[in-house]
Amino acid sequence: MITAPQLRAARALLGIDQRQLAELAGVSVPTIQRMEASRHVVRGHVDTLMRLLAALEAAGVEVINEGAVSQDGGRGVRLKKLIHIAPYRRKRSKRTGAMRGIVAPK
Repeated sequence: MITAPQLRAARALLGIDQRQLAELAGVSVPTIQRMEASRHVVRGHVDTLMRLLAALEAAGVEVINEGAVSQDGGRGVRLKKLIHIAPYRRKRSKRTGAMRGIVAPK
């Protein structure tokens, strides 16, 4: 199957937005948004998932499952180990109180 991070990475590799992916797969934009908002493995109707995977494959993206080897030897994205990365936060200006810049998490 495909995970939400893989789906977002696939879209990034193709340089397309959610609307374009929805059109390629023949599904709605809210469906793509729900899939990408998933925490891990994307869930949905089998038909919808198959259309999504077929559209990605037709566009040139190979979904590489954990522990699998790329069949065509092309470029891809693989997360070796899931680690928690704290999100960056915006820094508030002491003088004006406005949000500015980003600072690394503590």
